[in-house]
Amino acid sequence: MTELAALLTAARRVVAFTGAGVSTESGVPDFRSPGGVWTRYDPRDFTFGKYVSDPDVRRRAWAMRREFWANDPQPNAAHRALVDLEQAGRMLGVVTQNIDGLHQAAGSKRVVEIHGTSREVMCIGEAPRLGTPDGCGWAGPTRWAFEAIDSGVEVPSCPGCGGIVKSATISFGQNLVPEVIGAATSMVAASDLLVAIGSSLQVYPAAGLPELAAAKGIPVIIVNDEPTPLDYLAEAVIRGRAGDVLPPAVEAAI
Repeated sequence: MTELAALLTAARRVVAFTGAGVSTESGVPDFRSPGGVWTRYDPRDFTFGKYVSDPDVRRRAWAMRREFWANDPQPNAAHRALVDLEQAGRMLGVVTQNIDGLHQAAGSKRVVEIHGTSREVMCIGEAPRLGTPDGCGWAGPTRWAFEAIDSGVEVPSCPGCGGIVKSATISFGQNLVPEVIGAATSMVAASDLLVAIGSSLQVYPAAGLPELAAAKGIPVIIVNDEPTPLDYLAEAVIRGRAGDVLPPAVEAAI
């Protein structure tokens, strides 16, 4: 903890790289851990290709989204600590693997969402191929889709062109957005400290960002409950919950 506070005190261009461990403290179910979403749903059933081709997959996907938001999750102490650090003028921003929008809800202004956001839906066209959405450009809040389902619509379709509507997240088999990955890479490369928080650091290309930082000589700190495959490259590894570790360290640093 003392080492984290000391590094935060010295840094002026911090980037926080956050994973599911930050959101679970707000009651958001994660995907990969025991009891996570993928222990109740088979991820192979929710590929981009199956979502496009099978209306039943789309119905089940919307049911899963309902579960995701059932608890109305709110930002927690870790989210708020990062806002405090940003408001103190010490952060470049947040790069997150999470799709819940809780960093923005807490007040973070510069957030790169590598895997998209579950707070919005978008038209992906009638028959997109090769894992790339090809819709008319319509987008709206997720509550629009839930309201349509509540009114009796089994599978919402685009009000603009009639195409398939999907959560604005990255599914299995769907291409990442190059501009988003570019923004994340640029932010990390410009930092003077990368703090990886609540991530297993196993999902690539996102997990390559701490490797990029280390290769450029940028100190990396890992805050996580469990060991990660990248602990070896960290300047410091802190075991613990993000909401317990970050607030006192940020308070000491600013």
